[in-house]
Amino acid sequence: MRILAVSGSLRAASHNTSLLQAAVEAAPEGVEVELWEGIGALPIYDQDLEGPDLPDTVHRLREDWAAADAILFATPEYNGSVPGGLKNAIDWASRPVREGAITNQTVAVIGASTGQFGAMWAQADLRKILGVAGARVVADELPVTRAHEKFDAEGRLLDGELFERLRLLLETLAREAAPVAATV
Repeated sequence: MRILAVSGSLRAASHNTSLLQAAVEAAPEGVEVELWEGIGALPIYDQDLEGPDLPDTVHRLREDWAAADAILFATPEYNGSVPGGLKNAIDWASRPVREGAITNQTVAVIGASTGQFGAMWAQADLRKILGVAGARVVADELPVTRAHEKFDAEGRLLDGELFERLRLLLETLAREAAPVAATV
């Protein structure tokens, strides 16, 4: 089982990217979690760019996301919602309608913030966006509050309970994705 891990943050010291790096370590037996980078290289979605000369970055996103057995998204919260770059990537992955890389893809959403709510609004918005785009959204939640206290200076997760919750979420995601992955 191969789970792609996509961070909605482009920041070098991103707590959300650190959370996904912890997911790589927390992956249960038989599950490989692979970090996917490339959101920052995507052009802004423009239907006029669709066609035979599709930008290479978009082609790579569509191939990689479609080939994954599942996708784990980690989102920060910007102005009470999802970062624009992450929404843009999903827009590209949702095309063509009902045939996009995200269509029928099993996904889960987690998020970290330095505040008391763990990017809960952004996570809720991202679940809605992914569902409308045609993804199969796993209902489990993992809001990480006060993220600056949960990671060390190198971005390693310090919280053992959070690590275990992350492992359990990955088990659920893999279990939900297995029937779909078996038919591909």
